[in-house]
Amino acid sequence: MSEAANNEQVSFDDEPLILVNEQDEPVGLADKWSCHQGEGTLHRAFSIFIFNAAGELLLQQRSAQKLLWPGIWSNSCCSHPRKGETLEVATARRLREELGFEAPVTHLFSFTYHARWKDVGSERELCHVYVGRYAGDVQVNENEIADWRWIAVPALEREIADAPERFSPWMKMEWERLRSEHAAVLDPLIRGE
Repeated sequence: MSEAANNEQVSFDDEPLILVNEQDEPVGLADKWSCHQGEGTLHRAFSIFIFNAAGELLLQQRSAQKLLWPGIWSNSCCSHPRKGETLEVATARRLREELGFEAPVTHLFSFTYHARWKDVGSERELCHVYVGRYAGDVQVNENEIADWRWIAVPALEREIADAPERFSPWMKMEWERLRSEHAAVLDPLIRGE
């Protein structure tokens, strides 16, 4: 599904990621490729869930060019802040780069996780999770996103239950926590309020 698309290169294997400890304190920098090798190196990341006025969630299918979880469905937007960049600036930048729009987002929680992709590498992130609402046009970055769609929450939860392997591990972990721990914020978004 594509209303419009672009092919600007916005991710690079040699871009420096912010290494952190379990308290999210910076402890150094390392290139993105190195951070995802083997069991991975803990680094700062963020994950965004965008809902439309009908209460549907924007999903993206990761590009086939991705090192980890290529072709897998995930939440609206995920990435890493750059050196010297606040999470507020990073989330706004990445929504523009990947999806071609701006939307206010609210931070709900942060957590650490580790997930391995076959024998290729791992994600080991301290991830900050955000939610927001957007009702306009989507302009996907074809280097980052193979496909995208809006999906109603009941349909999403059926798909996750029926074929969990089709979704990124972080998205499933984040969705479970959003539903169980943040209903006061999430339910109005789902109802389109």
